[in-house]
Amino acid sequence: MPAVNITLQPRPAADASVDHAIQAIVAGASTAETCNTDLASGPWDFDIRPGYGPGSSMGDVIPTGSPRQGELPREYRDASEEELDARIVAAKATLGERVVVLGHFYQREEVVVHADYVGDSFQLANAAKAHPEAEAIVFCGVHFMAETADLLSRPEQAVILPNLAAGCSMADMADIDQVEECWEQLAEVYGDMDAVDADGLVPVIPVTYMNSSAAIKGFVGRHGGIVCTSSNARTVLEWAFERGRRVLFFPDQHLGRNTAKAMGVPLEQMPMWNPRKPLGGSSAADLADARVILWHGFCSVHRRFSVEQIEKARIDHPGVRVIVHPECPMDVVDAADESGSTDYIRKAIEAATEPTTFAIGTEVNLVQRLAAQHPQHEIFCLDPVVCPCSTMYRIHPGYLAWVLEGLVAGEVLNRITVPADVAEPARLALERMLAAKPPAAPASGWENAS
Repeated sequence: MPAVNITLQPRPAADASVDHAIQAIVAGASTAETCNTDLASGPWDFDIRPGYGPGSSMGDVIPTGSPRQGELPREYRDASEEELDARIVAAKATLGERVVVLGHFYQREEVVVHADYVGDSFQLANAAKAHPEAEAIVFCGVHFMAETADLLSRPEQAVILPNLAAGCSMADMADIDQVEECWEQLAEVYGDMDAVDADGLVPVIPVTYMNSSAAIKGFVGRHGGIVCTSSNARTVLEWAFERGRRVLFFPDQHLGRNTAKAMGVPLEQMPMWNPRKPLGGSSAADLADARVILWHGFCSVHRRFSVEQIEKARIDHPGVRVIVHPECPMDVVDAADESGSTDYIRKAIEAATEPTTFAIGTEVNLVQRLAAQHPQHEIFCLDPVVCPCSTMYRIHPGYLAWVLEGLVAGEVLNRITVPADVAEPARLALERMLAAKPPAAPASGWENAS
């Protein structure tokens, strides 16, 4: 018989829009499940209410006084997806190089399509820094990201957050008053926090994840500490251990634990600091032996992933490649094949030369976008329930059209500005981070980036 050449055709591209998926669920056109049917509504329905809104963080307690978004004009609330798309395109064309639109990986597809740059929070902050000619930077992300862009951009540039209610529940889990109180209690245990011991080390070096407020970054800068991303977390901890006997790591316990564990730090030397308890809930002896003090914070998106989901994925899809974000709990990271950043996950999929099944443990907007971009692979979210980041989902095309058309009319809406007394030490902590470059190939075998 003559040889027969069989060419495997890629599966049809998936719809990248999570909003479309949620609308189909609510309309009964899909058998999938969402964590909250209110996600099908416009985020303006929740702007006047306290809370993070429907989605992964809806159970988290929002701090009193968190920013609220004023009412979005009706013309934007009533506009169709197609009309908003056309208005955004027209406004950007009018503004030209006067504006740069940045879109985080976790943003909804209807917003990402209009971004000049798409990336993680640190990549986007660098993109903002790279465009000094722009009069305005529209940051489609969450509040701490816009603050970081303001820290790194020129003073005369306006950084705009389309929806002021787009905060971050993880960042809010470490507020400046709690951190200052923690530092005072640690000083009661360790003594003078600036004193150098016989090895040339101070008692504690504070390290904050990029996912924190400018006030926290400023605290870190004032106390000899440093900011980290998930891409350089290991390098930053090494930097800190060269200067301090131990590290206070906040706000995400999981990134801190997973990184320190990969470096060989025993779990018993990583006590948790609960800001609602004296000495964080630990004893003075535990703190004396500590190497990494972990703040009691977490990402509600990544806390949804479980070992059971990984086990089910392996049963249902033999040979599946499981990649999770290092903000996931330790047992999930240990059960996965790889742990890596949003950018690591994207690059891992792009580098796969053979059709592969990927189970991904990170925010669903990125996962669904990757599935649409790479139809030769089967790509799905480990969590079968469609539950996007509550706060990222507050950025809707209606808000983007509103702030862009405001710029066209000469009005700067929703400007984010970091006070000078906070900005100076926060920039110092960020500059230390920029100098802490991770090695080309992580020694631990897994990359951890944000």
